[in-house]
Amino acid sequence: MAKFIKTIPMFYKFIIALVLLLASFGVTAFFGAADTTMHDVLAAFGFHAKTDAAVLIREIRLPRETAAVFVGAALAVSGALMQGVTRNPLADPGLLGLTAGANAALALTLAFWSGPSTFVIMIACFIGAAVGMLLVVGIGGMKKGGLSPFRIVLAGAAVSAFLEAIADGTGLYFKLSKDVKMWTAGGLTSTVWQQLEVVVPFILAGIIIALLFSRHLTVLSLNQDVAVGLGQKTTFIKTFLFLAIILLAGASVALAGNLAFLGLMIPHIVRAVVGPDYRFIVPMSAIAGAAFMLWADTLSRTMNAPYETPVAAIIAIFGLPFFLIVIHKGGRTFS
Repeated sequence: MAKFIKTIPMFYKFIIALVLLLASFGVTAFFGAADTTMHDVLAAFGFHAKTDAAVLIREIRLPRETAAVFVGAALAVSGALMQGVTRNPLADPGLLGLTAGANAALALTLAFWSGPSTFVIMIACFIGAAVGMLLVVGIGGMKKGGLSPFRIVLAGAAVSAFLEAIADGTGLYFKLSKDVKMWTAGGLTSTVWQQLEVVVPFILAGIIIALLFSRHLTVLSLNQDVAVGLGQKTTFIKTFLFLAIILLAGASVALAGNLAFLGLMIPHIVRAVVGPDYRFIVPMSAIAGAAFMLWADTLSRTMNAPYETPVAAIIAIFGLPFFLIVIHKGGRTFS
């Protein structure tokens, strides 16, 4: 099967992926706690006269699905960038302190800012993600030898635990535990179009930066000395790539909370389809991450309807075994 996939021209791989994503978007709009028909779904997209169910789909399900698409794309692309920049197959925004930093910043914002807007929350998440990343890179690179995969994972685990403790402690002290836990659990409940208008441009900016520097990242991911020898300004390139990671991780947390493992899984799976070239890994990760998050969110709202199942738990069901497999294989899984 893997050999057959590799024989498919790259153009057709992207066409197939996009068709599957669009089909998934249409199909998942049909599922939810409320019973709807295909006529209602078509009406929500403007193909038939409006019904009450169509309004429900347009104002509740479609914003949520759109958020799932952009959050999935953002987390998958940020994971791919982190794996390329650090040359660490275990890199993921949720495992290396970025989302935990964003969560801590969000908790502090809720404590000291009365009724913060989506924009304020997002800026706080950007700052928290940056602080989390700096702490991990700083602690992981303190010893001689730089950022080894093993050391950066340990630093990520320690920093994540510390920042999550700050978020929980802030919630307890200021009696905001319920609000903080809702964000920590991760999910897209109550997402509205107004939130997307604020967050989506930042996610698009992060993905565009990733695409612009994808060719440089391919060389950088192989060997930094080779990249320098080829004349690449590695500090300049890394600065913009880390900026893209912060934008993508921070915006994702502002919209959906703490979601680990998605950024770890998708890039590994994508490499089996498109190879090691980040010019193809980045856009395919965006498509695959969007589709995966779309179906994970659909499961979260349907598997125990009318109650919500935390989407973070659903992703972890797939992600944790994948994480253990990657460790067992020394990072060579699907690559």
